[in-house]
Amino acid sequence: MAYPVTLKTHLYKVLEAGHSHDFQSRAFETAMATLIVLNVIAFSLETVPAIHDQYALPFRVFDMVSILIFTVEYFARLWVCTEHAPFRGLSPLKARMKFASGPLMIVDLIVIFPFYLSFLIPIDLRILRILRLLRFFKMARFSSAFNTMLRVIAGERSALLGVLIVMFGMIITAASLLYLVEGHLPNSKFATVPEAMWWAVVTLTTVGYGDVVPGTPLGKFIAGLVMISGLGFFALPIGIIASGFMEEFRRKDFIVSWGMAARSVVFSTLKPEEIADVLHVLKARTAPPGSIIAIDGEKPGTLFMVGSGEVEIRDADRPELEPLVLGEGQFWGARSLLTGQQEETATAITTCDLIVLDQEDFRKLSRLRPDLHRRLLANIADVPDPFADAQPVQNKNNT
Repeated sequence: MAYPVTLKTHLYKVLEAGHSHDFQSRAFETAMATLIVLNVIAFSLETVPAIHDQYALPFRVFDMVSILIFTVEYFARLWVCTEHAPFRGLSPLKARMKFASGPLMIVDLIVIFPFYLSFLIPIDLRILRILRLLRFFKMARFSSAFNTMLRVIAGERSALLGVLIVMFGMIITAASLLYLVEGHLPNSKFATVPEAMWWAVVTLTTVGYGDVVPGTPLGKFIAGLVMISGLGFFALPIGIIASGFMEEFRRKDFIVSWGMAARSVVFSTLKPEEIADVLHVLKARTAPPGSIIAIDGEKPGTLFMVGSGEVEIRDADRPELEPLVLGEGQFWGARSLLTGQQEETATAITTCDLIVLDQEDFRKLSRLRPDLHRRLLANIADVPDPFADAQPVQNKNNT
């Protein structure tokens, strides 16, 4: 009876837990993202009559296989959702109903629902093809960049809505001015405000199709002002979204750094506002597998904290000791900040995200917050030797 529970827990880790460093989770996410991209490509190719007529059967088989995979994925997620911590206190039915009402699950359902609905209700084949394009939005589940973009747009929705309202006001104003200036002329293309709005949109966006142009000097003068206004104003949404991206990345780095610092023995006695001060001097660093992160004896000394991945550290002065493997949340090199030189040699076993505090930044903190610097010195002095419990190499070999 234990097997189904074990299978369910394992599937939860692969489907929902988001362990990007786990091989099975990473393989699943890569396979699903590839399948989604292939579906978008197939949708595009099927709109070419010559290609569709020649490969209609392979396209149909691929579509059915894709729907089958997406369907299995959807119901598998529904099955394992009771493993989510927020749903563990609910009944299985209530937990699954609440989980199914989430935005990502709604997208998953929209992706597969039209296929099965077509068996009950006749649906135009062209509409079905267009609906297949919705599969691209499943990428939000497997692409962190796509997901980040959606969060940025949602977070900046008030500012973007304000810009859209002002844009609409500018379009109405520009169209009304051309209507007043040239709307009374014979065969005018600005005879009504709605007709002039097309010209206003094309002009403000600086597209300039040239199908509708003003003919009077005053009309051309107004058009010039509209063009200049459009150059600067339509850059506002881009600036808002770019600012949102920077804020999102800054928030993510802050949260990760805060969590790691709070768990570290070096910073565990600090108040939240003091940890925030320390974060200003911390730096992020990524190390690829097999790369040497630090060498024993090099200067200046540096404190490293592991955000993700695994690191092997060795003490060159005590080669008889077994190397240590450090994982997420662990750290090394605290005493190196006191001695001024690195006391361990560290090598990345896997891809590692690290938070770094070097001696130069540590001294900078002493100038900014001398009281905080003294407390950190006291904490570092109490950090135990990481190799205190390490086993000699020969002991392991003899066993």
